This record gives sequence, C-alpha cells and structure tokens, in this order.
Amino acid sequence: MNVLALDLGTSSVRAMVFDDRVRAHPGALARRGFDLSIAADDSGTATLDADEYLAALCACLDELAEAGHLDEIGLVAASAQWHSVLPLDGAGRPLGPVVTWLDTRPTPPEGATGPLDPEAFHQRTGAWWHRFYWTVKLPWLRDLGLAPARYTGLVEYILADLLGEAPMSVSQASGTGMLDLAAMEWDPEALEIAGVGTGQVPTLAPLGWHGRLRPEYARRWPQLADARWSPAVGDGAASNIGSGCVDETRAAVTVGTSAAVRLVQQAPRGVTLPPLPHRLWRYRVDDHRVVTGAAYSAGGNLFAWARRELRLPEGDALEETLAGIAPFSGALADPRLGGDRPPGTAPAGSGELRRIGFGTTATEMFAGLMAGVCTMVVADLEVLESTVDHRVAVTLGGGAIAASPWWRRAFELALTPREVAHVDDPEVGCSGAALVALGRADQPTRVTRPLGDLSARMIQPDGRV
Repeated sequence: MNVLALDLGTSSVRAMVFDDRVRAHPGALARRGFDLSIAADDSGTATLDADEYLAALCACLDELAEAGHLDEIGLVAASAQWHSVLPLDGAGRPLGPVVTWLDTRPTPPEGATGPLDPEAFHQRTGAWWHRFYWTVKLPWLRDLGLAPARYTGLVEYILADLLGEAPMSVSQASGTGMLDLAAMEWDPEALEIAGVGTGQVPTLAPLGWHGRLRPEYARRWPQLADARWSPAVGDGAASNIGSGCVDETRAAVTVGTSAAVRLVQQAPRGVTLPPLPHRLWRYRVDDHRVVTGAAYSAGGNLFAWARRELRLPEGDALEETLAGIAPFSGALADPRLGGDRPPGTAPAGSGELRRIGFGTTATEMFAGLMAGVCTMVVADLEVLESTVDHRVAVTLGGGAIAASPWWRRAFELALTPREVAHVDDPEVGCSGAALVALGRADQPTRVTRPLGDLSARMIQPDGRV
C-alpha cells in the first residue's frame, strides 16, 4: 500500500507519495505556491481565497495522476495549517476569504471580558483569549457585518468539497483555541465567549474516522476511489513527528514560513494533563498525544523579506558574505515584523533593529535579524524544559534552516550545550502526517547529524543507517 500525503501550508500546497514504510517515491511530489493577500499598510490583513486554494490542491493531484504516481494508494494523510477560519452562509459557501494565523486584525468585542478564570481556561484549552483564536475571531467576523450561518477551517472546507463530509480532527480543533484538550470536546465556556453553539462549528471526528472521495472526484482520480482519508494533523504537530521528535526527550525547532519550538507528550483521552506555563500553548497531535510549545510570526518569511529589502545575494553568495560575521556579535534585532503570536499582543510592524551605526553593513543587519529569532526560540525552549524538569535534545528542521548554514550554526550556538541534530528533509510535515495516519508515530524515521557535520544520515527505527 502507498500513502498519499498532503501538506496544506500557508505559502504552498504539496502532495507526495510514500510507501508503507514512509519512504518517498522518487519524483512523486507536486507543489503549487500560494500567495497570501497581505496588506501593504501594516494593517495586519493576511487572508487566502478558499476556492483558489482548492484548485491548487486539485492541480497537484492531477499532476501526480498524469505521471502515474497515484497507483496503489490505500491511505491519504494531511498536514494542515492550524488556526484558520472561514465564515460560511447557509448553503456552505464562503462569505469572505480565509482568515489565517498571520492576520492580526481581529479584536475582542467592546465590553467583552473573556474567560471567567483565564488561567483555568488556558490549562483546559491550551490557548488564551487572543486574536489568534476563534474565541476572538468569530465575534470579530460578525462585527464586520457578516452573518455567518456557521464557521469552518480551511482544511475542513477543502476536505468537505472532496469527500462530502469532513469532521474536524481533534488536532485541528485544538488549534481553534476552543477544544477541551483532555475531554476532546468543544469547551462550553469557549463556545459561549465566541457566541456560537455546537451547530455552528464543525463536528469533531470520532476515533477511527476515515472518509472517501465523492463520486465526481473519484471519477477524476479513479486511483483514489477506494483510498481512505485520515483526519488532518496540525502542521506543527506533523513536523514534530516527521522530525523524530515524538516524546519529551527531544524538542523540534522548525523554521518554515514561521518558526516554532515544540515538544510531544503522551496524553490519552481523559488523562490529566501536566501544568502548562503561561507563555506556552498546547494542542493535540491526535487522540493519543499533545504537543506543547511556542511559535513566532518570524521565520522563513523574515529571511526572505530581509534578503530582498537589504538587496543581498542568494544561496552560496549570501553565505560567503555572512562567513565573517560571528552570530550575536553585532546588530541586535526584535524580529516581530509580523507582530506577536499568542500570548503576546504586539501588532504587525513591531520589529526593531538596534546597535547599528554608519559602519554597519546590510549583511550585519541581516545577521542581527536572524540571530533575533534564535534568541526568542531559546528563551521559550528553557520554559518548555521546565515542564519536564530536564534538558532536552533538539532537532533543527524546516526549509529556511536547510537554506542557510550560517543560520543553522547560529541556532546551534544558541542551543549549546544541548545535543543538536539537523533534519534536511523539507517534507517532514508530509512524512509526519503519514506516520500518524499509519499508526506509527512512535517509531518514525528520523534524520540526525552531529554538530559541525553538514551531512545528514537517515536513521531507521531499528537503528540501521
């Protein structure tokens, strides 16, 4: 049996094929880039068109089908962006664009007070009463003059079109900030704060749920007609699993469009979860695990913006200009150009550069911005380690980390004296989603390398290289 894995990200849609040991089929990868609608005036707008996004995914599947890569697919898995929301009318059609995690416009209604006990709410849901989550986003959408009949996430809208029905996974539901993480049900207080009933939010997927393609799509891709579609996994959780960071001994530091530090722990339904520090969020990987961590609006997007605006070269030429700059030695930066992720509330446009003079070069400013991300991540990693009472090993991953050896070295320096490994595979989200769908999330393939060694080694679950 082969597995089709989808990565429904913020900046791209990808589809790739693995065998049942989660080894990628050569050439079986299709990708479509996707542009967010981001306001040029720093108002915080960051939206997607849901139907254009669906068309991009279908184009990826068409490409794989035409190349003969969809044969013998028995299972479809998905890694999908967390936190998006889409208002729908009574017929299930969008009333506007998808509001993504990058959008900083939502504000609480005037006079609203949020949870009765904010700390208890944080412990139950892993989230805060914050613009990032549906508890603020849904009332804000109504205040825009919309009259949604119900609300859904981007992935649920996409899968509902493809499958006919698509209940929301507990992983995706946890990203709304309205799920009771232990009970794995919608939190009554969160629903009240958001001003909705259970009929206005997605149905939650029961344990063991699988879907199948609607007849019209089964005719378009007959190779997938009998394939089972698994519930989607939040992209951050999938990246941890795909990176081999599957328990509390190893954290993942991932830098894609954004950046995050995360730790997975076992947490079956109904089990009391460990205390959660105020600075950290907690979401669900699936019915058996939670992932705890912190995330940032700055990552690969900051890297691309700074390289472009500072008019720096690309690739090896950029690395050559960085070679003489020691990380953390010059310009200092607050890299929050896109504002804060929760629990912070800094708006878009909050970035800063400090300790610069007439002798400061563009490359040194760039290095300061990249080092600023490292500093934020390590500070929250220390808080994360306090929840398990020991220092953890770290795996670095993500496309932005793979693209810059200098930035990777900066992270390694900031993370000292921890054991640090690096995963070069940019598709850890897809492989993680496939492992979860196959029920093999506890024994993933992982990629490690020692400090100073830029070559990666694929390590199988049985220890074979």
